[in-house]
Amino acid sequence: MLSSTVSRITGEIPSYKLVETELSFSFLDIGPLSKGHALVIPKYHAEKLHELPDEYLNDILPIAKKIAIAQGAENYNVLQNNGRIAHQEVPHVHFHVIPKPSESDEQGLVVGWPVQKFEKDELQKIYDDIKQKL
Repeated sequence: MLSSTVSRITGEIPSYKLVETELSFSFLDIGPLSKGHALVIPKYHAEKLHELPDEYLNDILPIAKKIAIAQGAENYNVLQNNGRIAHQEVPHVHFHVIPKPSESDEQGLVVGWPVQKFEKDELQKIYDDIKQKL
């Protein structure tokens, strides 16, 4: 099911299309964090990753890989957020491929990583819970 957002991006709104397949569409981000910052989106409407059929995921990562190679950056991020508080601004699954040209915070993704500390027994409970659901 093609969403109106995807329909607009793939046809109505001018974009700098990079790769298009039957299942996915990729293009340059119009608000890039660095030169070559691109997006890869499924043509199926899903707001979050877990709602997306696997066949779309199988199509998306090879496209992201091709774009990363074409960007030519030795260092890059592939980013995908799910939900507003997880920094998802557009309610449609999308993957960013963001070159990181230098260690500077001037270009590319800048990430804070607030490491959490868990005791061994608490970590075991978390593991058991997730493992049981897999």
